[in-house]
Amino acid sequence: MAITVRRAAPSDAAELHDVAAETFALACPPGTTQADVDDFVTTHLSEARFAEYLKDENRVLLVAEEDGTPVGYTMLVRGPIADEDVRRVIDPDGSIELSKFYVLLDRHGSGIAHDLMAATLAAAAATGATLCWLGVNQLNARAARFYEKNGFTIRGTKRFKVGDDWHDDHVRARPL
Repeated sequence: MAITVRRAAPSDAAELHDVAAETFALACPPGTTQADVDDFVTTHLSEARFAEYLKDENRVLLVAEEDGTPVGYTMLVRGPIADEDVRRVIDPDGSIELSKFYVLLDRHGSGIAHDLMAATLAAAAATGATLCWLGVNQLNARAARFYEKNGFTIRGTKRFKVGDDWHDDHVRARPL
């Protein structure tokens, strides 16, 4: 199977939404309702939202494909850090957020995530950033191990809202 990672194009919006709809729940802690997951996907990960993200010059989206079929994606976001908790632990000068990192569940353990991370960190560095940061739910042990293996260390905590519920995230960062 041929794995490729490339910069997403405007024509990828529908497929990115499909991958996002299938993977977002993987990052949510136990107890998150399907209704809250669905609402988040509709509000933040719809095809229309991806079309907007793909036009935004402060965002870099990459798509991982297996034999031409999308199996994962990432989104980097440059610009001011809106979250006060993150601003306390991350210097906005020279940093870029790894806002999204998802691989389809049946592709976990296949090496796709490794290739996607390598390409994502290269894309982050190509923006001129010197630090990449992310938020990951504190109960997502698999993601935490993956990020730690890729050099992301815990810098602090922040909150993330899905539906009416606030969840606790670790803020992790690594130099580029």
